[in-house]
Amino acid sequence: MLTIISVGKDHDPMFRPAIEYYEKKLRHYNRFTWLLIKPSGLDGGAARGQESSKILACIKNTDFVLLLDETGEMISSPGLANILEGCQNTAQSIVVIVGGPHGVDSTVMTRANKTIAFGKAVFPHQLVRVMALEQLYRAYSILSGSKYHHE
Repeated sequence: MLTIISVGKDHDPMFRPAIEYYEKKLRHYNRFTWLLIKPSGLDGGAARGQESSKILACIKNTDFVLLLDETGEMISSPGLANILEGCQNTAQSIVVIVGGPHGVDSTVMTRANKTIAFGKAVFPHQLVRVMALEQLYRAYSILSGSKYHHE
């Protein structure tokens, strides 16, 4: 099972078609759910703390937590596929976290089994949702031997 936790409002209408497109493709490989956490409305550290507490309340001790953060390690799509394959081999549920505009605090950073970045740039959270879905779909397609990913 795959869960994507994202701090923020419902999917933006501008990104909805892309989200739905990759959701449909990803469901071919794995069941998943979205958990959208309402932004705290606070700023800086106060927002990070409140939102991080809400995120952690949604995670089980046995979950493999993959945090998307610009400070994370940059990995390839096959590298992500290897991570997902390891979780499949151990029957771990995977939780992917997209933090809010102020990020997450050290409690979420510490809980994460792996923190990755899609590059050194900071992207809008709505766009990161699309990017996360596409990369998850790509990783699962690599594991299945699909021709979607080209080396």
